[in-house]
Amino acid sequence: MSAGPAVVALGGGHGLAASLAALRQVTNRVTAVVTVADDGGSSGRLRRQLGALPPGDLRMALAALAGEDEWGRCWTALLQHRFGGTGDLAGHPVGNLILTGLTDLLDGDAVAALELTGRLLGIRGRVLPLANVPLEIRADVAELDPADPAAIREVRGQVAVATTPGRVLRVRLEPPAPAACPEAMAAVGTADWVIFGPGSLFTSVIPHLLVPGLGAALTATPARRLFVLNLVPQPGETDGFSPERHIEVLAEHVPDLVADVVLADTAAIPDPDRLRAAAAAIGARLVLASVAAPDGSPRHDPALLAAAFRRAFDCAPCGCDTVA
Repeated sequence: MSAGPAVVALGGGHGLAASLAALRQVTNRVTAVVTVADDGGSSGRLRRQLGALPPGDLRMALAALAGEDEWGRCWTALLQHRFGGTGDLAGHPVGNLILTGLTDLLDGDAVAALELTGRLLGIRGRVLPLANVPLEIRADVAELDPADPAAIREVRGQVAVATTPGRVLRVRLEPPAPAACPEAMAAVGTADWVIFGPGSLFTSVIPHLLVPGLGAALTATPARRLFVLNLVPQPGETDGFSPERHIEVLAEHVPDLVADVVLADTAAIPDPDRLRAAAAAIGARLVLASVAAPDGSPRHDPALLAAAFRRAFDCAPCGCDTVA
């Protein structure tokens, strides 16, 4: 495979991992920029006990880009191994401890820790944090009080926002204007493509747009911007959202947002014309492709998503709509 285009993928969790697993089949020049707002599970424990960057989403991105030889597979298995039992280590993946320990050893330099771990895994590409300090997601949520469904309440923390039974209206970050990772801003500035999603809309995708330095880099970059829509709404976060509502929410958070492509699974779009109009409102063309896993589960198939990315990249100049 040739080096391919320079691609920056933004997100976190399983959504970003799916995107990276596809992109590694298309190009060797992938940079993952990962959210650092997780406050649950192992990541939350390390964050509270040590003030560390939550490492879980960073670990998953590294694993998605890891080498496929025996060395890479072995170290990836170790990175993902989670301790059982009921002791202090129970629930911690080894990779979370490695990343936290390396960052501590390197005087808080999370980027250097990620680079060293990436070399150990033989990753294809690079993994960077969105910011060098942990972030907190805060959301304005309606319909939490049955007696007063119009009342707006503030919900704090990624886990609480992702699982709220209410209707999320808007999110913001604490600290309100965190410094973006300089290496992430530089990668966006020299990219050919920037990929948003798939992933949790309010807790994985939108936070990248709310960090001032990265937001400015995304506005100034000559790169094309591509949004990958989720296959289904996320329970607790985007229940009841239509595909086009995802695009509208992005635009509400960043009114001057401009994109080039919205990529969606053909079978997941009940009204292509409505989604096409929503995409056009942010300057994008709609690309429909079969990208869902053949087994019917709500996840993207890496090979199918890779083919859709490849065709979208190749067809950018001609502007055709359907790639598969």
